[in-house]
Amino acid sequence: MLCINKLAKRSLRLQTFSNGGPMTRSLSSLPLRPLADRILDCLLHRIGKDERAAKPHDWLAASVLTVRDQVIDQWMNSTRAMHAAGAKRVYYLSLEFLIGRLLRDALSNLGLTGEMQAALSTFGVDLAQIEELEPDAALGNGGLGRLAACFMESLASLDLPACGYGLRYVNGMFRQRIKDGWQLEYPETWLAHGNPWEFDRRVTAYLVGFGGEVTESETGHVEWVPIETVRAEAFDTPVVGWRGKRVNTLRLWNALALDPIRLDAFNAGDHVGALAGEARAESLVRVLYPADSTPAGQELRLRQEYFFASASIQDILRRHIQYFGDVKTLSNKASIHLNDTHPAVAVTELMRLLIDQHKFSFADAWEMTRATFAYTNHTLLPEALESWPLPLFERLLPRHMQLVYAINADVLRTARRQGGLDDHAIASVSLIDENGDRRVRMANLAFAGSHSINGVAALHTQLMKETVFADLNRLYPTRINNKTNGITPRRWLQQCNPRLTGLIREAIGDDFLDEAERLSALAPMAGDVGFLERFAQVKRANKIALAHYLKEQSGLVLDPDALFDIQVKRIHEYKRQLLNIVETVALYYQIRSHPEHNWTPRVKLFAGKAAPSYHNAKMIIKLVNDVARRVNSDHSMDGLLKVAFIPNYNVSLAEKIVPAADLSEQISTAGMEASGTGNMKFALNGALTIGTLDGANIEIKDRVGADNIVIFGLTSAQVMAQRAAGYEPRRVIESSRELSQALAAIATGVFSPDDPRRYVDLIGGLYDHDRFMVAADFDAYSDAQRQIDMRWADRKEWNAAAVRNVANMGWFSSDRTIREYAKDIWGVL
Repeated sequence: MLCINKLAKRSLRLQTFSNGGPMTRSLSSLPLRPLADRILDCLLHRIGKDERAAKPHDWLAASVLTVRDQVIDQWMNSTRAMHAAGAKRVYYLSLEFLIGRLLRDALSNLGLTGEMQAALSTFGVDLAQIEELEPDAALGNGGLGRLAACFMESLASLDLPACGYGLRYVNGMFRQRIKDGWQLEYPETWLAHGNPWEFDRRVTAYLVGFGGEVTESETGHVEWVPIETVRAEAFDTPVVGWRGKRVNTLRLWNALALDPIRLDAFNAGDHVGALAGEARAESLVRVLYPADSTPAGQELRLRQEYFFASASIQDILRRHIQYFGDVKTLSNKASIHLNDTHPAVAVTELMRLLIDQHKFSFADAWEMTRATFAYTNHTLLPEALESWPLPLFERLLPRHMQLVYAINADVLRTARRQGGLDDHAIASVSLIDENGDRRVRMANLAFAGSHSINGVAALHTQLMKETVFADLNRLYPTRINNKTNGITPRRWLQQCNPRLTGLIREAIGDDFLDEAERLSALAPMAGDVGFLERFAQVKRANKIALAHYLKEQSGLVLDPDALFDIQVKRIHEYKRQLLNIVETVALYYQIRSHPEHNWTPRVKLFAGKAAPSYHNAKMIIKLVNDVARRVNSDHSMDGLLKVAFIPNYNVSLAEKIVPAADLSEQISTAGMEASGTGNMKFALNGALTIGTLDGANIEIKDRVGADNIVIFGLTSAQVMAQRAAGYEPRRVIESSRELSQALAAIATGVFSPDDPRRYVDLIGGLYDHDRFMVAADFDAYSDAQRQIDMRWADRKEWNAAAVRNVANMGWFSSDRTIREYAKDIWGVL
């Protein structure tokens, strides 16, 4: 009987997803007990537990595997439909995919959340509680990886065939703990108990070589003979689109040694050395962004990037030949997208395979490569535009070094023939940096090897043309274009903020669930008193939920009626967490000096990880915690100011924080933030933004209206002008009473009595050079914060502005962004 039931259910599911089209039926159309039966069957036969002995983790695994069965049916249908149509595919290469937890995402996109809640409740199991047990996939760190995850979800939601490629990090970047205010790094063990979402494709494996030498036969055949070879094996994770329309694939690479143990060494007594090859291979997928401050760290980073790129390009070519027969049609049927500079070595890898294995001429291979690749730049910081010491690059990748020189010769000859570029400009477009130690410029390689290079916000794209890629833009004037980032509204509204989603549905219906720009219908509700009251209730409920979580985690008690002022993102000096905490110190002293003023109660929340080797970023985390300790224990504050640093920021934590924010801090130095996506998430969930005219803040301002955002500080043009004129931060600091007092207190040890000199260098850097214009923007930032205080006093108008933010953020959906990529760059729409 059990087998008959399973076959019947499988038949129904196959009918549900017929022809690879949108989901017209789901498990929601089945009686309640069959879903509960399937969960129970899974618990018994795949988990090996009786329901009376099952623990919460067992119920989580059973729920995931039950949902996964449904996903697999549509995954297969999507793949079959793609092959039958001979469709062009998008291959998205990214060193990060910050996908977070997947059970809630899959349930929501398949329309199964309510049914799963009801089914589990028959066993006395709470879906929300077991969802919290699912570990975050440790496959990314910041906005770059979260953008890649949003893009993969939107590609599936828009029914576009795509495959993401990345690395299957065993330990991620790190798990952050705070001890005595200091960041400590521990391995992220998200795979310790397996990953029920992934499928081991061990038969899909490729050899990736390093080192060795290049030989050429008498007939001109070039052969690279590596001295070391590693095996790349694929693990696939399904990516479910909205309403189950399509399921695409995220393919992650694991690294294995060809010989896991040298038995001769082991038997000779060298038990550790016998495993050295396995350890060397596994190091490629252990950690995201290993520190590159040492030669060994640089080598591991380059090995890691090439391993990922080589396996991905080999797989793309294998797929293309399998389904289309002739590699000569590659650019017609495949678009390979480089998400930032990390995968840039893929350009030379495709060239190597086309020339050495498929016998293309250099000219034909170069034409094919440029027609196939596209590149997104995510930063204007020179230090983030990767470059590798030439000796290291040549030692690890000798054949690729030859191709870099050949490509560079083509680029430089084109530049010389074209005219209009002087020697300085020609040196700028070169793939080899001749200043100091010679280095291979990976951003220039990605630019030269792609037919499209896009920025991720209007200002960022313009600055690309004017600064880091000015001469390359003159050489290739039609390549740079803009594609402003977006976020998936499924994850960042519907799933993380069900209270607000429900309120919006009551007000304007369900159209916005399928097309985020329909949120504009909410705009008139900013004048509806009843709606504003319910909106305020939703926000307060979200703040209570966050306050409850933080009390459980740290014992900190927060007032949900205070203004929740939040800055959560990667810790970096250009993002200016330092500006925020220095202004917090200044506010602390103002409250102490004038307790009679009508101060706005504030909760200042910070979260984010600092790179392990980034000293100043780690010092900023320590400073936030030192200030928090002093402020939170000062009874004279009387609840007017609380400060907290929330450890181990990740997607799941963001899903708790974002809906509770009243004020979103987007205060980067103008001209340095490429786009930002946190700014979009907060505004979509009804937070007002305080920010500079940087990245996508500019476009958010244009969309939500200048009256519904608080902008302060220097523009990017003013920043450049001040630097050119000889910016003197010491003079600026000395002219600002509040700033100078706050800096003096920090530098002299008021907040670090155990080590009074702890912050001398950090604060001294502001006096000496202040690269990120903290002092220059301080007074404007402080004034903007006092403007926020006044706006908060009129809660009705505050909530109206928050509703206008929600109503006008639909344009920042990643669906819109992906449509633009698909039409303008990839040619799949």
